Amino acid sequence: MNDALASLIDYLRENWPELLWIVAAAGVASYLGGRRARSRWRNHDFLDRLNVSLTSIEEGKLRIRTILEMDCQDIFLNASAAKTVVKLARQTTEEDPVLPIPDADCWQYLNAVLNEISERFAIGQIKRDLGLPVERGEYVLCLTCEKSGLVRTQKIRGMLLRKTLLANLPKEEPQYESPSHETRWKTIQQLAGQYQKNPQRFIEMDICL
Repeated sequence: MNDALASLIDYLRENWPELLWIVAAAGVASYLGGRRARSRWRNHDFLDRLNVSLTSIEEGKLRIRTILEMDCQDIFLNASAAKTVVKLARQTTEEDPVLPIPDADCWQYLNAVLNEISERFAIGQIKRDLGLPVERGEYVLCLTCEKSGLVRTQKIRGMLLRKTLLANLPKEEPQYESPSHETRWKTIQQLAGQYQKNPQRFIEMDICL
């Protein structure tokens, strides 16, 4: 026991500068991480999260419902890809809320989000394959980060809309469940134009229930 204690003391005596540096570095990292987290909370900045929301218009009222929300890295399964998505989200503007993903990479990023959505509705596809009665809808998905209006939190948002809605958007402004939803109406108006001009920024999918 005494030999072990003596060896420990000798080790600490010989290596204390390195050990002190490790402790100091860990303390600084913890402090900076906490400071960054507090700053993001105050600024409502959660760009490392991806929220997929279903946007629809029913009886003249705009409805927004969350389908899923996950950390970007859990969706894209690659730290570099997740960081790239966050970087692209910071480049969106009030005039163009769609992430400026390079055309060659659009499918890869959109398909990763589509796969997460598809998992939640997989039973519908099995029922359809078996010839059982299902309700089927055609949807389009794109990645946005809204910067205008009364947006409460900064998140990357997977906009999920009926294909027919985006192709035939009503001219009349809908009613809102919340005043902040006015921003979403402006966003889907922008998306309707983008869908015609830049279809590579969107991915289509079937959902069966």
